[in-house]
Order: sequence, then structure tokens, then C-alpha cells
Amino acid sequence: MFDKLFLCLCSSGVFGDADEVKSVSGIEGENVTLLTNVTELQSAHMIMWSFGPQETCIARIHRKANEISIHDDVLDGRFRDRLQVDNQTGSLTITNITTQHSGLYRWTIYSIKVISYKYSLNAHAHLPVLIIIINSSQCSSSSEGSSVSKCVLLCSVMNVSHVSLSWYKGNSLLSSISVSDLNIRLSLPLVVEYQDTNTYRCVINNTITNHTQHLNITEICQPCSGVSAVIHY
Repeated sequence: MFDKLFLCLCSSGVFGDADEVKSVSGIEGENVTLLTNVTELQSAHMIMWSFGPQETCIARIHRKANEISIHDDVLDGRFRDRLQVDNQTGSLTITNITTQHSGLYRWTIYSIKVISYKYSLNAHAHLPVLIIIINSSQCSSSSEGSSVSKCVLLCSVMNVSHVSLSWYKGNSLLSSISVSDLNIRLSLPLVVEYQDTNTYRCVINNTITNHTQHLNITEICQPCSGVSAVIHY
């Protein structure tokens, strides 16, 4: 009877949707909880959690029957052994998240009327290692005839998406590049003089975290050395 009631309500499309979509972010490996902000579900309440554009049911609670059903084998098992539902509040916890868990979640409560709320989860991959490629081979002669050494720094990251890569001199932004595509290489060059005593830093960041590498030019760049180096940070 419970299954038939849910099927009927879902297929009939009678949802009192709230306009707001609550955004939630997390990093791969973390546990994320989608809070319902309900202190305690009433005995007459039935709720359902669904995921994705097809609104696939992943969990539901029937308070009167004191039943919790977890459907973690759907969608190729991406939720297997990762879902926990609070029987008192209906909040959904997804453990050990991956980028596959990013998307739209819907919490629907069936009582006197049917109301649903939406959550947008953005699960970020861990920020990758920064790769600094150093080339000190560019030498030229100044107007006075003395040698001027230029050091070319290339800051790179591999297999990234939805990140920004930036060069700073002190606290001043020099250049930046962003990407939203999946799993590409991102690189950003910087040309400095060997005599430069400023502190530079390369920063990779997403919406919730960042990774910064500070560079001392006089330590890593040698004048007219013709030396190239690759450093992983």
C-alpha cells in the first residue's frame, strides 16, 4: 500500500515546490548532510528523497509504519552503502562523496499537502598538485650592453575541472584563467627578471578551497643558466 501511494503521488505531479534551491558543497571523501530543518516528523508524514533529472527515488520514510527504505542500488550503484536518513528529521546524509554525487536532490514531504524542496550538491575533487616549470635560458642584451636574464615560470595542473589558476605578486593579481570543462590541463605563464626580489605565488582554487605555492625568484631562477626544471608542489 505504501509503495502504491508513493507511485500515485509521484506520477500525478502534485508537488508544492519551493522556489529556492539550496546549494551545498563538499570535497571528495567527505560526508555531506542535506538538512530538512524539521525538528521532528509527525506520525502522519511520509517523505521521499530523489536525485537527478529523472527524480530517481533513493530513500523514503513512512513514519506511521516506522519504515525507512534505502534504494542505494539505483543509478549504477553510485549511492551503495553511502546513504543515511534521520528518522526524526528526514535529513539525508551521503557519506564518502564523489563527483558522481553532484546534482539536484529533492526532498518531498507528504502530509495534508505535498511540498518539496530542492538541494544542489556540488562535490569537488581534491585539488591536484601544482607543477611549476622553470626556464632560465632566456638571456638578452640590454641597451647598455649588459646581460639581462629572464625567467619563465609556467604553473600547470593536470586533469582539472571547475577551477581557477592565478599568478600573484604579493597580494596583487597578475593573471588568471578558469576552466569548467572536465579533466583538462590548465597552464598559466609568468615572465620575471632574475633580479626581481618580489614574492610570487601560484594559486589554484575552486569555490570552497585553494592551494597556494609561494616562489622566491632568486632561489629558483639562475641568470642565463640555460637550465630548465620541473618542480611538483
